[in-house]
This record gives sequence, C-alpha cells and structure tokens, in this order.
Amino acid sequence: MQQRLLSIDIFRGMTIAFMIIVNSPGSWEYVYAPLRHASWHGCTPTDLVFPFFIFAVGLSMAFSMRNLQKKTTSQWTTKILKRTLLIFLVGFLLNWFPFFHKNLLDVRVFGVLQRIGLSYGLAALLILFVQKQKYLLSTIVLGLLGYTIIMKMGGDFTLENNFGKKLDSMLLPDQNIYGGFGTPFDPEGLLGSIPSAMHVIIGFLVGKYLIDNKANPSIFLKYIFPFGIVLAGVAYFGLDPFIPINKPLWTPSYVLFTSGLSCILLGLLVYILDVKKIQKWSLPFNVFGRNALFSYVLSIVLVKVLIYLFKFEDGNGYSKLYTSLYQPLLGNYLGSFSFALSIVFVVFIGAYILFKKNILIKL
Repeated sequence: MQQRLLSIDIFRGMTIAFMIIVNSPGSWEYVYAPLRHASWHGCTPTDLVFPFFIFAVGLSMAFSMRNLQKKTTSQWTTKILKRTLLIFLVGFLLNWFPFFHKNLLDVRVFGVLQRIGLSYGLAALLILFVQKQKYLLSTIVLGLLGYTIIMKMGGDFTLENNFGKKLDSMLLPDQNIYGGFGTPFDPEGLLGSIPSAMHVIIGFLVGKYLIDNKANPSIFLKYIFPFGIVLAGVAYFGLDPFIPINKPLWTPSYVLFTSGLSCILLGLLVYILDVKKIQKWSLPFNVFGRNALFSYVLSIVLVKVLIYLFKFEDGNGYSKLYTSLYQPLLGNYLGSFSFALSIVFVVFIGAYILFKKNILIKL
C-alpha cells in the first residue's frame, strides 16, 4: 500500500460530494426526506455528512502529524495556530461574501469552516502535548464527559435552554449568531468545538492504527468493524436515552454514533480500494477528496453568486434556474435533487482541473 491511502481520499471525497448535494437543492420546499436534517434530536443520513468530514480531518492528521519529532513543539504550535486561524478566517469571509457592503461587526461569526478550524486546532494541540495513545483515549473520555457536565449544569439539551446557546449569547450580539432555528442559536457555536475536537482525535487514532498496519490491512479490518459497531451501538442503545443524539449540540452520543458509522464506512473502503484494488469507480470522489476544502468553498461561492448576484423581477438566478429548467422537466423533488447534482458537477470540473495539474490547495 502506498503512503497515501486512496481509501482516505475517497472517504473525504464522498463526504464532500454528499455535503454539496444536501446544501444545494433546487428548492428547500422539495427535498427528499433522507436529505433533510433531523428537526432536533435524531440522525438522518444528512446528519452524517459533517461528522464524517470532521472524522476525516483526524484521519488526515494521522499522516500530517505522524513525525512529531521532526519539528520542535514551538514550530508545531505555530503551524497549528496559523492553520486554525486561516481556516476560521476563510469561513468568516465566506459568511461575509458577497455582502461586502455589510459592516463586519454584523457578520455571523461561526460556521462550518470555523467549526472545522477550531476542532482541528484544539485536537492538534492536545495530540501534540499528550501524544501517547492511552492518554489520548483518556482525553476523549474526559472531553466528552466534561462537555456533558457543562451542558447539564448550565441547562439541558433543548433548543431554548442549552448552555451552548447561552454562552454564544453572552459573547456575541444576536446579529453575529445564526438565526435559522427561529432564535439566536449557532449549531457551529463555540462550546460544541469541544466534542467535535474529540471527534477529530478519534479519527486521528483510527488513522494512526491504519498507518501502523498499512503493510497488512487485514489486521486493521479485523478490528475496525467490531469497533465501529460497538461505538455506534453504545451510543444508540446506551447513551441516547440519557444524552440524545443531536447534531446541532454535537452531543457525546452523536460523536460516538457517527464515529462508529465512520469506522464501518472506512473499513469497507479500505477493503474495496486498498485490499481488493477495485478502484476505477472512485475517480470522481478522489477528485473531491484531494481538494476537499476547495470543493466545499467553491460550492458555497457558486450558490451565493447565483442567489445574490443574479437578480430578476421574479426571483434570483438560483430559483430561476430551478423553476425554469429543472422543475418543468423533472418535477418538484427530482428536479430539486437534479439541480443539486448539477452543482456537484460544476464543482467537480473545477476540482478536476486541479487534480489533473496535481495541485493541492491546503489551508
């Protein structure tokens, strides 16, 4: 097996492709049920997209941080903090785009990339200073337990009374907080970065185990499937009745449940791609996986350009394209889904150009 495992790129690429699909329906009124988020507690296929990507961040870190001794602690810390800040900044500017006339003080502070940046930064620093696997496992337990205690002491797991909402409201005015839930509450808020960082560390440990057994992946496969099943089972049957599986709050049960499913999918990909070498089908996902953050940013920019920069008397470029082309030809739901696939295809073209030129854009 090569140093760069195809299975990890495909895992990441599949996640990004699905992320674009669920973020870009032709009409939010016509979306197939599996492509909708759970209203609050619970988990749909769509609720797996973001945690799978967070897990993939950890997988990638197992490669990028495999030789910690090659740099000093100071050098690693500087690198981690710079990358964290850069990812956060790109996410913030993406929130500002294309409203450059808007006061920066009124822009939403958090978002998907901001959550990725903070989760990566916290997880990377913990990995750097803890290093030993048994202590990292203890860190995950303490992180998830500490988050639960904070949530319980500061409120509960409801939309109105969760401590993550209270903390963001103490730190930020309402205009800087996501309002899509009908109240100022950000599903990518500050406190949720703690369990999502634990999520990254789980991905890191799984990735490290994969690297350690890259010469004999059957050993990895022997344990990854039972591990994934146990994680998901404990979360769903053991924790969920007490700590609900909840994406907006990124609860510990959600971390373990989605990490378990991530392990199962990764195991399948390792078996198909890296063991059986059945790889021809994987090219589109490899293209997305090589430039995952670029593909995500491009998809958001494309959608925002259609919505905000193309205006018509009866709508914007996004809605006009759906109602004039996709909806008449394919109907409400299939048309909406096909529109999302078209966004995926356009982003694929951009990512494919980079892929062919062997250009990797890393933040």
